[in-house]
Amino acid sequence: MEIERNLGEQPIARIMAGHDLKAHDLVARSTDQITHKMVSRACKGRRLTSNAKLKVCHALNRAADKTYALQDLFNY
Repeated sequence: MEIERNLGEQPIARIMAGHDLKAHDLVARSTDQITHKMVSRACKGRRLTSNAKLKVCHALNRAADKTYALQDLFNY
C-alpha cells in the first residue's frame, strides 16, 4: 500500500497568510537549515519528516513572534 503524499493545503498556509509571511520570511528568520522548498512543501501538504516539520515550526514561531505547536500547523 502506498503512503498518501499529497495531503492538501495545511493550516500553516493560513497562519502564514494571517501574519502576512512568505516562505522567504521563514527562511530568513530560521536558526536551522531550512529552504524555501521545505516551507512551500509544508504549505501545500506534501509529507515532511518530523525533523523538517520541527524546523519549519521553529522558523514560523520566530517570524510570527508567537508560539505554535506542530498540531496547529499540520493535520497529519
